[in-house]
Amino acid sequence: MEFLIEKPAFLKILQRVQGIVEKRNTMPILSNVSLSAKEGTVEFLATDLEVFIKDSLEADVKQNGTVTVNARKLFEIVKELPETGISFKADQNCKVTVKSGKSKFNILGLPTKDFPVFPVVEESKLEKIDNEKLKEMIDKTSFAVSLDETRYNINGFLFEKEDNSTRMVTTDGHRLAFVEEQSDLGIGTQEKNSVLLPRKGMMEVRKLLEEECENGFFIGITNKSASVKRDSTVINIRLLEGEFPDYKKVIPEGNDKEILVEKDLLLASLKRVSILSSDKIKGVNFKFAPSGLTLIATSPDIGDATEELEIEYSGEEIEIAFNARYMIDMLEAINEEKIKIVLKNPLSPGLVKSEPTSNYTYIVMPMRL
Repeated sequence: MEFLIEKPAFLKILQRVQGIVEKRNTMPILSNVSLSAKEGTVEFLATDLEVFIKDSLEADVKQNGTVTVNARKLFEIVKELPETGISFKADQNCKVTVKSGKSKFNILGLPTKDFPVFPVVEESKLEKIDNEKLKEMIDKTSFAVSLDETRYNINGFLFEKEDNSTRMVTTDGHRLAFVEEQSDLGIGTQEKNSVLLPRKGMMEVRKLLEEECENGFFIGITNKSASVKRDSTVINIRLLEGEFPDYKKVIPEGNDKEILVEKDLLLASLKRVSILSSDKIKGVNFKFAPSGLTLIATSPDIGDATEELEIEYSGEEIEIAFNARYMIDMLEAINEEKIKIVLKNPLSPGLVKSEPTSNYTYIVMPMRL
């Protein structure tokens, strides 16, 4: 195979696949990007068997053919080449030659016959989505996904439709983030109304949603995978198996102490006070009273910190401890000006809602300090 291609577009695609290719060397070919040149177009494929990405570029194809090349090395080479056209050539033994200006690189590739097949979702199953809403939903929930690989059923996002709304829910067992939009975001006509999407794939989708697109974004969900399409770029994500916990049972009832606070003020105060919280547990005491909120952090070996801020609250005094990192993650993820904290007692989960919109709910377990 042989083709000529411009550096900027070539580099952009190679950069995009870096987050997807397998890095653990379990299967050498999964560290590669597959290139297929045919009739003025080069198609790129990369996967770790959980997430697939496919893209294509126009190129001056001199000879049709296919090859796979180490994705990281090819990216590093192209990144350092001069801003001129690039010549890419592969022989029958998968020896790849990359040339630009006076630079020349020879790389050993692998044949495409052993490369996984891209799972195609039929065009008829693709529905247009509101990319801004989907992006916001991911941002408001991604931080609460469990990173414990032994708990695979909470290693991702629950994406479900009920009536005319779409929900996204995540949890790591200590906190739960829940956001709801009054539209089906394209999931309404799919084969499944509730799917579990892995974190890695959704974070790659999040990157894609950041890019401008004249023709819009489309989503398609089958019994095995979900696909998101933007122009020539398609990301396919294998669905997680297992059953997501019944999050509705986690939502606390009987919380009657409602506190209204400015989000940015609380975030800034927490960041300051938590500097002197214990490095291991990051606990901060929240002391709520009609006169205001007092944040208290103590580290036995270093010292302590307190800060007061104004709130809207008319109930009885209550003191409760939360992990500062869990609260900061939530506050950084939302863009509303105020939040409503709803409490029951120091041992019951805290409930946080966005204000004035109430489509976002965050539940966090208290701590014993």
